[in-house]
Amino acid sequence: MTAQAWARQTDCTALILSGGGARAAYQVGVLSAISELLPDHSVNPFPIICGTSAGAINAVALATNASDFDAGVERMRAVWGGFRCNQVYRTDWPGLVAQAWRWTRTNLLGLGGARPTSLLDSRPLRDLLGNLMQFGKIEEALMAGQLRAVSVSAFNYELAESVCFYQGHQRIEPWNRHRRVGVQTPLSLDHLVASAAIPLLFEPVLLGRSWYGDGAVRQRTPISPALHLGANRVLVIGVSDNPVNEPVSDKPRPRRRTPPAPSLAQIGGHLLNSTFVDNLESDMEQIERMNQLAMLMPQASQTLGKGIRPVEVLTISPSEPLDLIASRHRKALPAGLRMFLRGSGATRASGGSVVSYLLFEAEYCNELIALGRRDALAKSDELQQFLGMVCPI
Repeated sequence: MTAQAWARQTDCTALILSGGGARAAYQVGVLSAISELLPDHSVNPFPIICGTSAGAINAVALATNASDFDAGVERMRAVWGGFRCNQVYRTDWPGLVAQAWRWTRTNLLGLGGARPTSLLDSRPLRDLLGNLMQFGKIEEALMAGQLRAVSVSAFNYELAESVCFYQGHQRIEPWNRHRRVGVQTPLSLDHLVASAAIPLLFEPVLLGRSWYGDGAVRQRTPISPALHLGANRVLVIGVSDNPVNEPVSDKPRPRRRTPPAPSLAQIGGHLLNSTFVDNLESDMEQIERMNQLAMLMPQASQTLGKGIRPVEVLTISPSEPLDLIASRHRKALPAGLRMFLRGSGATRASGGSVVSYLLFEAEYCNELIALGRRDALAKSDELQQFLGMVCPI
């Protein structure tokens, strides 16, 4: 068997949906463009779907609509395009004040018992997902051959490891690497809410005997779950507006006066970026190095499926800074939340990075959806090549 014939038999394209709170609306725009490129009422073109944080919500939404990709994307667009913050977390004054007092009493005064608390009350998100998601349809898609596997990543606070919960149509060997493991299990609402529990902002979720939070925490290799599940081609829809190979200017920076001290929102924005963005970009660089190494290996190793094989990766990410877009729409935040965040500097232009994760408002989300669609259509030729690569179930 030739290397080309062997590769055709093992082709499997995965979709990676990274985390990023409200930034995940961008992914819906990219998926809308893909839906336009496909024939009407096509089944799911991605045998493997992996999601983290808000990307996990989009991943499960796609998996539960695998029989009709167009309809699934349209439902996602309707939800994201009509979002309001109060559908994700409480924004009314009584709710904000009660949650702030609960957090202060527990974490500063030590009077709240052992249950973890958060700065925002995210119970509305659980109610929303409970009403929208039909988890039983995942098994139907697996049995119908419309899906190979879907995964949701979360972070185990007790063991300090990234856990990939996956559901597949057949037995897929679990994995155990340094601080990252794979666990095969039927996915549920708890898995989804845990994956989307942004550290400090949303409350962790108890799964079994451990507390879990946002899957982007310590997920140093976001693409790894797709490879463990059998993918050798990966489409990544990121939420970072920083190109992986952005050229570094050698021009000296102009001198300026000492800038003002960073606000709490600026510091928080950098911490969120380091959680949701930096690991994906580092993983992309690592895959590029491994691909270069694979090209140097003997052809016979690739023909027999042994050793390191190249992984073809296509990335679509925002062509415009999302924090600047968020800054333009920051006044769309509910009045109570703006007052609540004002002291941190989040409501100023310099706090746009934090707001870009929390701004679940239709004005902002629809602009991200439109941006995602434009960016994807700009890569329509590359996308069409990817969409022709279907995995044998």
